Amino acid sequence: MEKDLSRIGVSLPENLLKKFDIIINNRGYSSRSEGIRDAIRGYIRYYDWMSGIEGERVGTITLAYNHHQRGIEDVLGEIQHKYIDIIKSSVHVHMDHDNCMEVIILQGEGKRIREIFENLVKHKGLQHVKLNTIVPNEI
Repeated sequence: MEKDLSRIGVSLPENLLKKFDIIINNRGYSSRSEGIRDAIRGYIRYYDWMSGIEGERVGTITLAYNHHQRGIEDVLGEIQHKYIDIIKSSVHVHMDHDNCMEVIILQGEGKRIREIFENLVKHKGLQHVKLNTIVPNEI
């Protein structure tokens, strides 16, 4: 355990906290703090992995969102048009009356792929944004 601990406050929607409590219970954490520390470590590892994405890559960005969210489809359209040079295809799925999933298939310079991901992830209307890439000649 780290010696210098800082105390922070976090505001969460009730449904998210309930799901998190189930996970920390199932994984055997002794406290929410342990679970939060583990989640933050995982987020940092993912961010570090993303920072190393360079060179030719093929990848996907998976998005989930409520299509009733004001302006979200316009934002997605603008971003996808801006990166038309690396977007090879996209698939749009209606999960239910309100929610959609989109998978964007990309190929190009890793830095551009990271850039499109960073432009997408900052929008509050997106409930899920996940990037996966591979190096084509290392398969």
